[in-house]
Amino acid sequence: MANSFLHGTVHTASDDLQSAICSDPSLFALWQTLTPLGRNEFICWIEDAKQPKTRQRRIERTGQELFEGKKRPCCWAGCIHRTDKAPSRWQQAVLIDRKAKNGM
Repeated sequence: MANSFLHGTVHTASDDLQSAICSDPSLFALWQTLTPLGRNEFICWIEDAKQPKTRQRRIERTGQELFEGKKRPCCWAGCIHRTDKAPSRWQQAVLIDRKAKNGM
C-alpha cells in the first residue's frame, strides 16, 4: 500500500502520517480521493507543528476531519511553500510575518 500512497503538490507525507492513514482502509480510501492540493494542505499543517505532541494530535485530527468529510484542515491558513501562487494577504499576515517576527 505504501507504493500507492498519494502525496501533496509540494510536500511528501512523512512515515508517521502514512502509517496512521494506511492503518485504516476506510481512511486510506478517503485520503486517496483528496486532490493533490488537499493532501498538500494536510501534510503542511502537520509538518508545521513545533512539538511532537502537537504533530501527533494533528495526525489524529486529520483522520477525524477526513471522516467528517473535510477536504482541507480546519482553521489552517494554507501552505506557504507553494511556488505556483503568491501567498494570500492572510497567509502573509498570519504565517509569514508572524514567523519572521518571532525569528523562525
